[in-house]
Amino acid sequence: MQESTFNPFTQDQLLLGIKSNEPKVLKWLYHSQYPKIEKYVMANNGDEDQAKDLFQEAFIALWNNVKSDKLRPENGTAVTGYLYQIAKNKWLDYLRSSRYKNTTGLQTHHDKSEEEDYNLEANQSNVEEEFKKLGENCREILKRFYFLKESMETIAKAFNWTEATARNNKYRCIQRLKEKVNTLKN
Repeated sequence: MQESTFNPFTQDQLLLGIKSNEPKVLKWLYHSQYPKIEKYVMANNGDEDQAKDLFQEAFIALWNNVKSDKLRPENGTAVTGYLYQIAKNKWLDYLRSSRYKNTTGLQTHHDKSEEEDYNLEANQSNVEEEFKKLGENCREILKRFYFLKESMETIAKAFNWTEATARNNKYRCIQRLKEKVNTLKN
């Protein structure tokens, strides 16, 4: 097994190591987790510098959450998975931001063919139809997150869940919706 994937620490040791700024723990976390996050960013329209910046932001967020006891072993959340999810969410936020959108080329209506317009409308219709078929909780989570722009903390409180549970459920719901829409396309 490669050294970067082997975890020599328990979740408790990782959390205590982060809390006490233990160099071995911090170094292991950085070296084992950065490649995964860099690969994700590079595969999603990013570059190496953006991956480094994103990892630093995610690492600091993890460190702050551990220090303030927002992430505890009894939550059942793996530290490495939590770090990856923070990075992923931050990258998705960046991709949705105006800062990113302003750097990508815009395609005007005149550049698109009528067939592309039809496909876009058909896809939107499919998404709406499949959204209606999701369970009540999934519809509510996605509506609150994507349309009402509520934080995961607010959503978690509304359902009486932990933030990690809310995040996991939102992810599962959006994946379910994507799978249903993709099935219709094929």
